[in-house]
This record gives sequence, C-alpha cells and structure tokens, in this order.
Amino acid sequence: MPTETLDRIMKIAERPPIVMVKGAGSWLWDRAGTRYLDFVQGWAVNCLGHSPRVVLDALAAQGAQLMNCSPAYYNEPMAKLATRLAEASGLDQVFLCNSGAEANEGAKPGWGTLFEPKVPGFRRVPLGDLAAVARAIDERTVAVMLEPIQGEAGVFEAGDDFLRELRALTRSHDMLLILDEIQTGIGRTGRLFGYQHAGIDPDIMTLGKGLGAGVPLAALLASAGASCFEHGDQGGTFNGNPLMAAVGCAVMEAVDRKEFLETVAANGSYLAERLRALSANLGHGEVRGRGLLLALELRGLDAKRVASTALDHGLLINAPRPDSLRFMPALNVSLDEIDQMMALLRASLAWR
Repeated sequence: MPTETLDRIMKIAERPPIVMVKGAGSWLWDRAGTRYLDFVQGWAVNCLGHSPRVVLDALAAQGAQLMNCSPAYYNEPMAKLATRLAEASGLDQVFLCNSGAEANEGAKPGWGTLFEPKVPGFRRVPLGDLAAVARAIDERTVAVMLEPIQGEAGVFEAGDDFLRELRALTRSHDMLLILDEIQTGIGRTGRLFGYQHAGIDPDIMTLGKGLGAGVPLAALLASAGASCFEHGDQGGTFNGNPLMAAVGCAVMEAVDRKEFLETVAANGSYLAERLRALSANLGHGEVRGRGLLLALELRGLDAKRVASTALDHGLLINAPRPDSLRFMPALNVSLDEIDQMMALLRASLAWR
C-alpha cells in the first residue's frame, strides 16, 4: 500500500506508521511481516482473539443464508440472540445495535467532553461515593448510570459493596440503575456480566465490544418496567441484522460456559500476580481491575512512552492515563502468552 493512500484517511486519532494486515488469536502482523503480541485486542473487542474460528464459521454459514432483510422484519438470529441475552441477564427486552456508543445513547448517558451535543440532565459524582450520589438525587432524578469498572478512565472498580449499596439506594428512591457493561460484559471480568460479582440486578444494561468478538454488534437490555420505547424511538439500518446477530449467538455459545469463565478468572489472577511481582521489583504502583481487564500504575515513567516502546518490542498495550498501562488480552489468552507479554513488558519498562 503506497504511503499516500494513508493520507486519505481522516486524522481522527494518533496512529503509529504501521499497517496491520493479519491477525490470529493473540497475534497481529503488519505489512512488513512484524509480529505483535496483542494485549489491547481492539480495546477489549476481540474477546476470542483475532479471527476466531467460531466467528468465521458463523459469518460463513449465516452469510450464505441471509445477511440483511432490513430492520422492518424479524429474523431468526435476532430473536435467538435477544432470547439468549435476556435469559442470561434476567432482563426482559433487548435492542440490538452496532456499537456501544449507540447502545448507551439508547440508555441516555452523558459523554464527558466528547461527542457534542450532550444528553442533558446528567450530574457527575465521584465513583464509589454513595453519599455524593445521595446528595445528587432530587425530585427529578430517575436513574443512576455507571460502569462496574471504569475502563477508559484507567481501570477503576466501583466495588461490589458500593454496587450493592447503590442498588439499595436506587430502589429506595424508586429509581433505575443503568449499568454500562460495554467493556466489562461478555466474560471480561470472569463472570458473564460484571455486576454478577456483586449479586445485584440492574434495570438497564448496555453491551458492546466483546459481544461481537470483532464485528460491530452491541445491545441495550432493559427490564419490562424500564422498556419504554415507542415505535420509531429507536432504529437503524443495520440494527439486529442476521449476519451480526449470528456472530453474537456464536460468541455467547463460546463464552457463557462455566469452564470458560473459570479459566478467564484464573488467567486474570495469574496476570495480576505477575504484574504485582513486576511492579514490586521495579518500584511501580498498584495493579487495578478484575479478570482480564487490568491496569498497572507506573511511577516515574510516562505510560504513553512505555506503550510506544512496547510497540517497538512487538507488544501492543494501551495507556489510558499518563501513569497507567492497561491490559485487555483475548479471553482465551494462554499462560504462555501471558509469560511472553511479561518478558516484553519488563524490557519496555527498562528505559530511563
């Protein structure tokens, strides 16, 4: 691909001057033939790694049958996936869409300083501060929305106790609890949904990223009492199309199994232990997160520069904050690949 071809791409993000051409499992290759160990996986999107067989098979089988009959009609994969998600979550109705942002728009979230104009009416309070939540409630408050783990902020957990207390508070005020599980859902934390660790039930939940294992698929789930859309309130040309819904069904079949989730939890614990040992040895900070969504706090190093150095060593990691590295490998990452990542990470942290 000539260099000038890349110049035609709008500069909406800072990207290194490499072009990826192939992926398999935990590995990516660029057009020069360089191989990278991928612990970003499309920002926790590729829950089964790059080009997993179950997704390829689902695409081939459904593509040969029916790709898109328009959202004006029901289709079988749409109904199958909606049923599977509803039964797994305990929620009642499902709106399938194409991205986590779209799912969150259906739940009416705020978006910080991004993507103007904002949905009005959202007050922000510190994560984990129940008293601040209580102070922010007035007679017009109808819901509280949060992530069980704030991924893009740097992997900060709300905490199981806080989630239980928040659920009790919202119920006492007859308010909805909305959980953004776009990053924590579909097995990322070692349970199918992150909120299950706390033993609570949300009224509304949004899913994305891992639900499609690499294809554009997301979902908004709601209890019967919270599902209030009228005809025309939501829609989209590709929403719930058979091709993507068939992939979602295949992903759920692969991930929603006791032994698979137990392995995610065990490998997450192993990765966290290795990161803590490395941090203690090199004088860095805490390891945050759960399952295979983890962050390492750095001391005296710039995380963005470390991530750039790691790229040069053949390792893809993410720096969501200047002082933190984030690790989001495939849920089926092997212990050997974790060990390889740790060796590459140590080398990447060695510069001064």
